[in-house]
Amino acid sequence: MADKDNSVNNKSRERASGSYHHGDLRAAVIAAGLSRVAAGDGAELGLRALARDVGVSATALYRHFPDKEALLDALADEGLRRLGALQAQAWLKAGGGRAGFRATGIAYVRFAHDQPALFRLSFTRQMPERCPDGESDGSDVAYNLLRAGVGDALPGVENPDRAALHAWALVHGLAMLILDRRIDWDEAMVEEVVGMTFGGID
Repeated sequence: MADKDNSVNNKSRERASGSYHHGDLRAAVIAAGLSRVAAGDGAELGLRALARDVGVSATALYRHFPDKEALLDALADEGLRRLGALQAQAWLKAGGGRAGFRATGIAYVRFAHDQPALFRLSFTRQMPERCPDGESDGSDVAYNLLRAGVGDALPGVENPDRAALHAWALVHGLAMLILDRRIDWDEAMVEEVVGMTFGGID
């Protein structure tokens, strides 16, 4: 028991001294930030607050996040990555094709409903303006699935990018109507409405 206690104490001291492995501190801060986002709009998302959460000095965070804007960008980017991962899982589970495309649309709206604060944050940051040349944000997976799905659900469409925008506008608009409480969450309704666009043309 004493050995176990010493191990816990050693880990606590390591965190207090900022001796995280490379990348661990950034991941820990993002995880702490996501927890605060999920807690609600009143949660503080400053670097000092998150430094306290992970047990390091605020100075230690500046190597990963030069300011609060960079931190918010990182949280938004992680939100987009999680959305893309959920859509990819939905695509695979449905077997791809039209059914997979429809499943990605439903997953999009469900993500907004289940994680409203993270969804709003992810789509209110203007990250492309601050991404270094050649780099992209976490929306790549989601958009690539959308672009590929258009080909399956809407074969022969003249402008796939416009068709993808149409499909995105549908699910994003539906998600925002639910988040803004203009309509109630109803999964059966979501599936039906999404299917009108994402189900394809026979």
